[in-house]
Amino acid sequence: MGGKVSRTQPTQVGRALGQLGIRHIPAYSPEARGRSERMFGTLQDRLTKELADADITTIDAANRFIREVYLPAHNRRFAIEAAQPGTALLPWTGGALAEILCHQEDRVVGNDNTVRYHNLSLQLPQSPLRAHFVKVRVRVHHYPDDTLAVFHGPRCLARYSADGQLLEHAQTRAA
Repeated sequence: MGGKVSRTQPTQVGRALGQLGIRHIPAYSPEARGRSERMFGTLQDRLTKELADADITTIDAANRFIREVYLPAHNRRFAIEAAQPGTALLPWTGGALAEILCHQEDRVVGNDNTVRYHNLSLQLPQSPLRAHFVKVRVRVHHYPDDTLAVFHGPRCLARYSADGQLLEHAQTRAA
């Protein structure tokens, strides 16, 4: 975080956007990143002052204020008319969003047919796909519920609980 943006190694957000078919336009220059950070800082600073001026002290009241007062005023001031009529939103038809909207990291399978992920050792079960996966590059998916899965290409080899226990031997299913 806060480091130089790589043109060849996308962030998790950049990877997910690419898998969703959305063109990601990252801010490569410090100037562009500074402008966006300044805007976030201004919005956050202004919003806290607006909430204080309105004597808002609860989350529910703050959410109502943002929805009913702050955002409409902000949009009136800064919104720009669309260049074309219609919507740019399209329905998703590309498969399981959970497999895209999770944290993914590449790993190489160890000599003992395990995948190291953080402090866990994920033992790969026997597979009809090949005798073993030693030295094979795989991808670990870490889901919001803390479960894990190991993929070889589009094939899910296995699913694991948060503590690394095998939940499902799933090598025949594609993502």
